[in-house]
Amino acid sequence: MASNDEMVDRLVRKGLLRTESVIDAFMSVDRGRFCTSNPYIDSPQPIGSGQTISAPHMVAIMTEALELEPGMSVLEIGAGSGYQAAILGKLAHPATVHTVEVVPELAKMAENALESAGIGNVTVHTGDGSIGLGEEGPFDRILVACGAPKVPPPLQEQLAEGGMMLIPVGRRYQDLIRVRVTGKGFSKENLGGCIFVPLVGEFGVEI
Repeated sequence: MASNDEMVDRLVRKGLLRTESVIDAFMSVDRGRFCTSNPYIDSPQPIGSGQTISAPHMVAIMTEALELEPGMSVLEIGAGSGYQAAILGKLAHPATVHTVEVVPELAKMAENALESAGIGNVTVHTGDGSIGLGEEGPFDRILVACGAPKVPPPLQEQLAEGGMMLIPVGRRYQDLIRVRVTGKGFSKENLGGCIFVPLVGEFGVEI
C-alpha cells in the first residue's frame, strides 16, 4: 500500500472501518506523519525506544469499539508517536484529548507529529499512564494502547458515569477488554486477542 487512502480503503473493504465519522478521521490523518517506516503496511512498525506503532487494523478495531462522539472527554495511555491520539482528536473535537507517554523521547515525537498534522486539541503528558490523569478526569472514554497485567484500579476510577475503557489485559499475549461503567459497578467484555507492548508503571510492569 503506497498511500493513506489505499490503507483506509482496505480497512473499509475488510469491514474494520464502518462508521462514517471514523472513516473520515482515518482519511484526514495521514499515518505517514507518525511513522516513517512502512506507514501504510498493516503491521506494527518500530518508532524508536523499543516501542511500536500499532497496526492499522488494530487502531481501526479499537477506534470503532470506543464509540467516541464529539465533545467527549478522552484519555489515552501510551501515546507512542501520536497516531491514535490524532484519530481520537478528530473524533472528540472540540473536546481535548489527553494522552500519556512514559518515554520522554516519544512524548516529544508525538507532540511534534501532532503539531505537524494540525491536530490542536490533543495534549501530551509525560509520566506513568497506569495511574491515569486524575486532575483532568473523569473521562467519558479511556483507551489504553499497551498491555496491562490487569485493569489498573485508578483508570477504572477515572471513568465518568456511563463511561467506557478499552484495555489489553495479559502479559505476553492479551485480550482486548471493554470496560463499561454501569449502575451496578463495572461490566467487562472480551473483544478478542491482541498483542501490545507492556504498560510500564505502578499498575503495569516495573520499569
